[in-house]
Amino acid sequence: MAVPEPRVATDEERPGAPAKSEHAFRTISEVSDGLDVAQHVLRFWETKFTQIRPLKRGGRRRYYRPEDIVLLRGLRALLYEDGYTIRGVQKLLREGGVRVLQDRAGGAVPDKAPAAPAPVAPAPEPAERAAGGDDPRRAELKALLREIEVLRRTLDDAL
Repeated sequence: MAVPEPRVATDEERPGAPAKSEHAFRTISEVSDGLDVAQHVLRFWETKFTQIRPLKRGGRRRYYRPEDIVLLRGLRALLYEDGYTIRGVQKLLREGGVRVLQDRAGGAVPDKAPAAPAPVAPAPEPAERAAGGDDPRRAELKALLREIEVLRRTLDDAL
């Protein structure tokens, strides 16, 4: 007979108990309450954003790591506060990686020792997002991409 896994009580259900550490794993209900997002939305985001990978235990219960919560916080801000679409956020992630979500959430994953918060770059204005903007980094990235493609062709020819 299998022994059921213990249920993790939320801070509200544990009166008088100390609050969880910021490094503790959170259940989907705790994350849902903390971000003010429905649980089914969190599960949907997992399907659309491969960067969000909660630990799944017996019974397929999800446990979110602190880094998952930072990513979810940034994702929520981009979608709900900045007005991005899911495709828009996916494009941002392809171009800038998870750093985009970490920056929008207000910092990186909490470390064991507290560090100075990373500066947060302001989100582009909606008009800049729609028009693509004249970001000088874009031209630099395109040049790097061309150089990588040339190197790849050279390697392919050599092999």
